[in-house]
Amino acid sequence: MGEVVVHADVLKIRARLKHEGKKIVFTNGVFDIVHRGHVEYLTKAKALGDVLFVGMNTDASVQRLKGPQRPVVPQDDRAFVLAALRVVDYVCLFDEDTPYNLIKAVVPDVLVKGSDWAIDSIVGKDIVEAAGGKVQTIDYVPNRSTTNIIQKIATSGKQ
Repeated sequence: MGEVVVHADVLKIRARLKHEGKKIVFTNGVFDIVHRGHVEYLTKAKALGDVLFVGMNTDASVQRLKGPQRPVVPQDDRAFVLAALRVVDYVCLFDEDTPYNLIKAVVPDVLVKGSDWAIDSIVGKDIVEAAGGKVQTIDYVPNRSTTNIIQKIATSGKQ
């Protein structure tokens, strides 16, 4: 099982992993109502390196980005579920609207986002490329999203 870590520990973790010669992959997201699309995405991300570090938006950050009805699942539960996935090594919550400061602390070898993001608009690209790393996108699993699940639940309740 992976670990849920606090931002203050990230520099020590990074130093140890780099000393061990590990290739660090970083991705981030809300991960509300974890589903198959999330798991496949994280599995593909982990395959790009040795250690998968996931930045996860806090509840306050999610509400600013997606509105007061989200997240459905509280941050501690979302972090626990992510850390329990075999492919996830570390989960760290961030309260800002973007994971820029967390990426600056991790300095991953590979920065990953979904293919709905243009490479040039991926937050932290400058940090990763300046350190010699690469930025990559991964295709999503079609028709698998938290939004679709929420809509299906809402629709089924009206019948």
